[in-house]
Amino acid sequence: MRWLPALTLLLLAARAQQQEDDDDAAGTPEEPCDPEMVGFELITGYVYSAPGDLLDSLPGTLMLTDCLETCQANESCRSVNYETGLCVLFASDADIYPGALSRSQFPVFTIYAQKHCLTVKPCERAWCFDRVLRHRLSGHAKKQLAATSRQDCLELCLGEREFLCRSANYNNNTGECSLSDMDRATVAGSGSGGLQPSDDGDDYLENQCVEQPNKLCEYKKLSGRILKTVDSVYQDVGSADECRELCVNSPFRCRSYDFGDTGEMVCRLSHHSRATLADIQDPYLDVPEATTHELSSCYNVSIECGSTGMAARIKTTKLFDGKIYAKGSPNSCVEDVRGSLEFELRMPYNSVDCQVRQQGLGRYVNDIVIQNHDVIVTSSDLGLAVTCQYDLTNKSVASEVDLGVKGEARPALSEESVVESPNVAMRITDRRGADVSSATVGDPLALKFEVLDKGSPFEIFVRDLVALDGVDSHEIALVDSDGCPTNPDILGPVYQAEKGILLSHMDAFKFPSSDVVQFRALVTPCMHACEPVDCSLEDPAGELRSVASLGRRRRRRAAPEGSADMLLVQAIRITDKFGFDPQQQQRGGGGGGGWNTSSAAAGGSAVFEAAPAPASCFSAPAVAAAGAAFLAAELAVLLAWGLTWRRRRRELKCGGGGSLGAASMGAAALSSDSLSKLYDSGFARRF
Repeated sequence: MRWLPALTLLLLAARAQQQEDDDDAAGTPEEPCDPEMVGFELITGYVYSAPGDLLDSLPGTLMLTDCLETCQANESCRSVNYETGLCVLFASDADIYPGALSRSQFPVFTIYAQKHCLTVKPCERAWCFDRVLRHRLSGHAKKQLAATSRQDCLELCLGEREFLCRSANYNNNTGECSLSDMDRATVAGSGSGGLQPSDDGDDYLENQCVEQPNKLCEYKKLSGRILKTVDSVYQDVGSADECRELCVNSPFRCRSYDFGDTGEMVCRLSHHSRATLADIQDPYLDVPEATTHELSSCYNVSIECGSTGMAARIKTTKLFDGKIYAKGSPNSCVEDVRGSLEFELRMPYNSVDCQVRQQGLGRYVNDIVIQNHDVIVTSSDLGLAVTCQYDLTNKSVASEVDLGVKGEARPALSEESVVESPNVAMRITDRRGADVSSATVGDPLALKFEVLDKGSPFEIFVRDLVALDGVDSHEIALVDSDGCPTNPDILGPVYQAEKGILLSHMDAFKFPSSDVVQFRALVTPCMHACEPVDCSLEDPAGELRSVASLGRRRRRRAAPEGSADMLLVQAIRITDKFGFDPQQQQRGGGGGGGWNTSSAAAGGSAVFEAAPAPASCFSAPAVAAAGAAFLAAELAVLLAWGLTWRRRRRELKCGGGGSLGAASMGAAALSSDSLSKLYDSGFARRF
């Protein structure tokens, strides 16, 4: 046992050396850091515990930025803990004592911020990076480098010049630093990879110094929930619009706000949304009457005026899947966009495809639509009027944006169709249950399926619900064959409002080429009750949740003898918010100024505004030819209608107890020129 004293001495020496190293790390004064080179790194949902190094506690601090500025002004401060109303300063940090950093105790969450003295000059924002422990962004690495430390990886991202580095993955075990031009917000909901947990020593680092588009921003409502911890609290704010402006112009990348939910005239801002809080346990408080407004996306638009045409260039904050097209030529002048943050639409002046109109000498105008969905127009879409003005005398160049959305859109002609069924009817209603025959894109509506006989013992279920444009050239599935909604953002699940009545909520949408939307659904009766189907739907944070939809009967034999699926059809006229005022068109009037940008163009200026349509000339032979073509088309329609009517009569005679309800045949004859008015409704009111 003579080896025991020697081993004891070795252990004591090792402990003494470790204590000396810790004392040196914590107690040795460092050289002062240039204030312009100080940057903060945030970790949400973690708290730092080092009672011996506590410098100060500042209750009543309502701004995270104030907490960070206090730490920056104190040379001894290395880190802070922040909760809404409390700031705590420390003389050490989690790099010195890693074990002192732990998850916040439920039900609240804390924000931990650590101060760095960087070798690459950071931006002037309140903090430079967000860090998510043991997570990585998968599928978007553009460059892989070796880093000596996590701070080295931060600086590599800040100093990247070949592309815009939005985030990095740093492996604490290998030192590998993977740089990416995407972050968790840009890929949210795109299905192209995202933030994933990692057990391999990875940390996710998100660059907050990236300049993002901040115009034409769209916010979506998250009802019944508000954040427990926010970054800023403002009092005596006059309105929700003022609160939103505070969010847009905040010294950090604000992604959500709420107004009046925690006190009268109180505005709260946060750099978090559901897309950035996936790793935090229950970050929201459930408050039924409250609403959190989350940033969906922003668009910056610039116009390039060339010698032979114009180009609209778009930058956005979120991967865009949809299309951009000329309003009057949605099929011939269009660009399909797949998973891009930047895209453009080129419109030649001498091309009939894009219908660029000339107004006087050197002035060209057109109207474009940025559509988020492949097929339909929704309230999230944008309409813009663009103008290039050429002045060859002084070669002046200017660019500005004007949505030109003034006043409310006037309702168009309406048509109401009631399903002719002996048992079941489908109606289009507002949220109060009143039937509607016309609406504007974004209006809250509902599809109502009702058993007309109140004494009937049967219930119903709905499946194979589709929406079609007025000429049947396009369609989109809303409820699949199992009864589950295909896109909850367009149409929600079908639920039972009361006995014999099913409802499904939606916001009004339309197709680009028609202002008539037709709904067709298969409805089947069930004896006594229909069993709802469990549908797995993805929420905006990318998580799957299960909802019930009345889309499947309990058993096939539950239907009465002789019954069959009923085809119900209903149509509605829906106008968009890009309407055109014909009188204004004749006057050549345009919207006033608005948001200005600079645009380099050869001797021209680009303006978003209203514009008139080009004049037309007709010759006698052309009119005669058009008349002959019209008569031929009429004969073809009458023949097709007669054949269809005969076939349907045979089906009714031979098809047993099935019933067929159809919308009025006049729906398809309604004018498809719903985009013939120029932006009459206010853009801000969309939100």
